[in-house]
Amino acid sequence: MTGFFDLQVNGYGGVDFNQEGLTAEGLHTACERMAADGVTGFLATMITDHVDVMASRLARVVELVEQDELAKQMIAGYHIEGPFISPVDGYRGAHPADAVQLATIDAAKKLVDACRGQTKIVTLAPEQDPGGKVTAWLKSQGVVVSAGHTNASMDELKTCIDAGLSMYTHLGNGCPMMMHRHDNIVQRALSLCEHLCLCFIADGVHVALPALGNYLRAAGIENCAVVTDAVAPAGLGPGQYTVSRWKVQVGEDLAVRSPDGSHLIGSAIDMPRNIHNLCEKLGLSEADARRLTCDNPRRALGLAV
Repeated sequence: MTGFFDLQVNGYGGVDFNQEGLTAEGLHTACERMAADGVTGFLATMITDHVDVMASRLARVVELVEQDELAKQMIAGYHIEGPFISPVDGYRGAHPADAVQLATIDAAKKLVDACRGQTKIVTLAPEQDPGGKVTAWLKSQGVVVSAGHTNASMDELKTCIDAGLSMYTHLGNGCPMMMHRHDNIVQRALSLCEHLCLCFIADGVHVALPALGNYLRAAGIENCAVVTDAVAPAGLGPGQYTVSRWKVQVGEDLAVRSPDGSHLIGSAIDMPRNIHNLCEKLGLSEADARRLTCDNPRRALGLAV
């Protein structure tokens, strides 16, 4: 039976894919731990930093994958999340403000080239890509373009959809706690679900489970996927850890928070826990839970199921 496929993994088992000095041994350890949790494929995810830094880190991961058979089997490509995201507090999330920038084809090309043809997803804010020009270029390169960390208007979303936007990264996150109760980015994205694969983190913290159930019903299982958005502490349990630029706290709920608890910085959930939440807490069938965690993510990338 086909295992889980995770579209967004920043790290796992104490290994941070965004760290300087990532080793082949570390990458192998992360893959081993994910394989033990039933994952058979995933996208290694690089988050916002200055473009040259991101390109260097991506090239390093690509180089290390070639040295390890397990990594070659499991890493289906790369998800580049940023730096073309909203600079506005709340929508930017935990991404560093000093590295956020408008989308340009030159910058996008530098990041895509670093992945040597294995870029699968680029997450950007449509308002940071006026006219959808970078979205259209990425689409022409075979890359899935996903909206995220955005407060795009309906017109901006539709412009990028026309240019090739086809996904939304962790809907319900990458936005402020307080927004307009009706006219907000979550409602806009849900209204366009026929055009977008909507991705969710199902840990019950990033999106409260009753809300997640509502979103899944509104969009339809066929238009959704579930990810972990796992960072390095995933698989290690509660405690204090270092993730990229931040010291973080992992609670009993396996959410990863800033030291002051003010915001989330990814999750430490695994796919089996996602399945538990979907089936036992939301009442989904095992078949629908597997569609969300195994089949739909592959279909969103055009991969065989």
